[in-house]
Amino acid sequence: MLLRSARTLIGAITIAVFWAFGAGWLAQPVLDLAQPSAPPGGQTVAPATYASHTAIVMLGTGTIHRDGKLVPPKDAIARIVKSADLYTRCKHVSAVCHVIVSGGNPQDHEATEADTYLPYLLREGVPRGDIILENSSLTTYQNARNVAAILPAGYYGSLMLVTSAYQMPRALLDFHRFGMDPLPIVSNTREAKRGLLPRPQNFSDAEIALHELIGIAQFHVYRQIGWF
Repeated sequence: MLLRSARTLIGAITIAVFWAFGAGWLAQPVLDLAQPSAPPGGQTVAPATYASHTAIVMLGTGTIHRDGKLVPPKDAIARIVKSADLYTRCKHVSAVCHVIVSGGNPQDHEATEADTYLPYLLREGVPRGDIILENSSLTTYQNARNVAAILPAGYYGSLMLVTSAYQMPRALLDFHRFGMDPLPIVSNTREAKRGLLPRPQNFSDAEIALHELIGIAQFHVYRQIGWF
């Protein structure tokens, strides 16, 4: 009886929350929680940060179909451009610079993330001999685990981690779990557009942010029970 009498109230609250996410008024606070330390502008790296042997790890973020071709999504393009820029700067001061692309095929498309991103890195000027593909990981946790497995002990004096702002907090947790302490390099941030009408992109941004926040909570729970 109580539930029946509250149907109108529950329905109104549901519609209001749905509208607030779509119109950006709730989507932005959730994004802010997911990407709390994102730099307001472009992030630069001092030349002294690069060691004689430097590894730049770029995390995957899926693939999409466009015009009948499998291509990187917008966030992946930002990561590719940032990684290539870091590589170019690295080559000015370091003897060895490698870009490690970590991303398997969680979407079950016709190619892995790493293999799909490869041609774009080549176009940005990163030579094939300096690109290492890790194309079997399906989660951020597996990204960290698999990258740790291919890093020779003591070989790289500098390790950088490139990903979007919303994924960085969870990625750092996972990389620290496997004994790595990379320098976080944010490739891009997401920002909701506030207004009166709901926007599909705001729903997408909110979903991504909630996924990351839940992933962080999951990490801590799994660590407590010994699964991570």
